[in-house]
Amino acid sequence: MDNDAPEVLPTKNQRRQATREKAKELRDAHRKQEKRKRIFLQGGIVVVVLAVVAGVAFILTSAIRPPAPGPMNMASDGIVIGSELEAVQTPALAAGAAPVATTVDPKVPNIRIYVDYLCPVCGQFEDTNSEQLATWAENGTATVEYHPIAILTGRSAGSQYSLRAANAAACVANFSPNDFFAFNSLMFENQPEEGTEGHSDEDLKKIVSKAIATDAGSAPAAPVQGKIESCIDDASHKAWVQSATDRATTQPVPHSSLDKVKATPTVLVNDKQYTGSITDEKEFQAFVLSVASETYAKSSSNPSSSPSPSAPAPAPAQ
Repeated sequence: MDNDAPEVLPTKNQRRQATREKAKELRDAHRKQEKRKRIFLQGGIVVVVLAVVAGVAFILTSAIRPPAPGPMNMASDGIVIGSELEAVQTPALAAGAAPVATTVDPKVPNIRIYVDYLCPVCGQFEDTNSEQLATWAENGTATVEYHPIAILTGRSAGSQYSLRAANAAACVANFSPNDFFAFNSLMFENQPEEGTEGHSDEDLKKIVSKAIATDAGSAPAAPVQGKIESCIDDASHKAWVQSATDRATTQPVPHSSLDKVKATPTVLVNDKQYTGSITDEKEFQAFVLSVASETYAKSSSNPSSSPSPSAPAPAPAQ
């Protein structure tokens, strides 16, 4: 073979044909790319549409959620703890019935606390003030009214801890109301971190068992323990918790100027909201005493509205 043979160049027609083929390849590649883009875009639209549909379905489901009866001893959507840390007994709300706001006695300040058991600030408030609250309630110089709600249900890694914890609280209120204060305290002493799965139902049952044993000084009564455990397993008051949470976060708060509960803890003393330090027990004590004195003064100036009180304000814990 002659390696020095002159190179044969493509003809003009050959170059034109090669150019056309290259252009065709580019057009084909472009069409394939555009097709992939359309598929991805359509897929994205489908995902968005499905998300919107799911959101709308959730809203509609929430809106048409069938009413559920409430637990006993929570007629106000909360449980009132008074003398000797015993709960005020009330019948269960019928399905669809409106809660009955607790009547404020000018002689005994009512301290209402809206809590979410996953809320870290609620834990700080309880850590700071639980001993004082226990003293006031036990002595009968104030009532403490807990409203468990579930506004952080979506912040427990999918476990719905806030909802399950509030359901457990309702179960205790229903079957063993006088152990509620101990249960509530233990829930915050053993509070999980926000963003974690929180306690399992089995863990919640252990806290219930400890609360009842702590209060009674012995092993809990088996029938009561069994009823509470079944209530937790069956999520018996889940629908009620959701309804109570909806009411608290969308409707005016009774005996106050609040249009709704916007965060937890929301703390009210009679008709006044506490907005001071969560971690300063003396500031909270001063606020309670101030509101109690104001309520007493108003009732004294209008004696026909209520009996004349003999003890206008709770004394701080010693």
